[in-house]
Amino acid sequence: MPRIEHDLLGEIEIQDDALWGIHAERARRNFPSTGRKNTRSFIRAFGLVKEAAVLANLEIESISKDIAEAVVKACRELQSGELDSQIIVDALSGGAGTSLNMNVNEVISNRANIILGGQTGQYAPVHPLDTVNLHQSTNDAYPTALRIAALWELDTLEKSIIRLQSMLQQKEHEFSDVVMVGRTQLQDAVPMTAGQLFGTYAEAFARDRWRVFKCVERIKIINMGGTAIGTGIGAPKKYIFKVIEHLRTLSGLPLGRTENPVEATANQDAVVEIDGIMSALASNIIKLSNDLRILSTPAIGEIELPPMQAGSSIMPGKINPVIPEYAAQLAIEVIGGHNTLTHAISQGTLQLSQYFPLAAWRLLDNLQLMRNAADALAMRCICGLKVNAAVCREHLEHSMSIAAALIPEIGYEKAQAAVLKAKEQGTGLREALISLGVEAQLIDQALSPARLRKLGSD
Repeated sequence: MPRIEHDLLGEIEIQDDALWGIHAERARRNFPSTGRKNTRSFIRAFGLVKEAAVLANLEIESISKDIAEAVVKACRELQSGELDSQIIVDALSGGAGTSLNMNVNEVISNRANIILGGQTGQYAPVHPLDTVNLHQSTNDAYPTALRIAALWELDTLEKSIIRLQSMLQQKEHEFSDVVMVGRTQLQDAVPMTAGQLFGTYAEAFARDRWRVFKCVERIKIINMGGTAIGTGIGAPKKYIFKVIEHLRTLSGLPLGRTENPVEATANQDAVVEIDGIMSALASNIIKLSNDLRILSTPAIGEIELPPMQAGSSIMPGKINPVIPEYAAQLAIEVIGGHNTLTHAISQGTLQLSQYFPLAAWRLLDNLQLMRNAADALAMRCICGLKVNAAVCREHLEHSMSIAAALIPEIGYEKAQAAVLKAKEQGTGLREALISLGVEAQLIDQALSPARLRKLGSD
């Protein structure tokens, strides 16, 4: 038998065994699913926020010990994932996150009442608003939960970037003595080593790692205790300080209380800044992915990517660079998502960012997409990548790029004459240089890995 719940708009039937209540049920009906589910980290963070709140309220004697213990148990079940099926509100909804906050409040309330021997829908002695949401507002609980979830995701992402950077550094060392053609505008330019090529990628991701590490300073500042618009209305001063302390202890994160909760509630530009770092990382992932695709194409063949799967339903033997393609697509999605997030935050009005659910979902999704892209490249592409030294050498022998390496020894005019002669006679540049009196030993010295790795020509 369904149960009947009521609110200021009237009554609604809800399945009797459901832990959600009328507020979440209305949200489910009002906001048809987009297929975007709130992330596990976000739900876990919400459970942590509610646990910190009830512990702070217990400490200031706003609730009794037995009720607090039941609520804490329910909060921890939510954090562990046991109650995920009861979070029915879509990631995108109206109300600046109120629907998700109420979904969480109702689930914890009903579960706590069951623990205490009660039934769903009675909301006594644990009430969704008067107990679970006591001294809170969606407008401080929701952004706080997002920041905690983002900090967890950033930590995981940093580890993925470190893994990718390490793989690239291994390749930098492994191929340090392989000489190849360096190219600009897709044309042969000057010689370089394959180690230098992979070193450039490693350095780029080292910057991404540093950006992710530093952005923690922005996202760790929370407005918990600010309630509706940051003034702390309805919340005792002791609670405001206690709840932050409990959040730090429970999360193990370096959370900081904002000095200006009104500002921190109204402005969410820090979220834009953090997500902008994802766009910077995405640009480096796209650059690496495209370079790998180009250098591994049969027309060049200087790099061999590990074969991951058959590439065609009609062309036998075709193997596609699927991992770089996958990573690049995730990165493109992140860059587009950043534009969406920026618009959502920029549309905040007066004391609140009403489209915060869209920004929250985009940030957490972008963090996960970048982690997946970095992991795929590191573990399913770079780790098994090979450089074909023979092909690199052959391309170099027939490349006009050798001329640039010899200019300090033979001058621009003679180098240019050798290039013209090679083109006219259809020979390699080395042969043309030797025919013009350049010693083979001098050519070999100019193209030695040690010489190419050395900065400058001295």
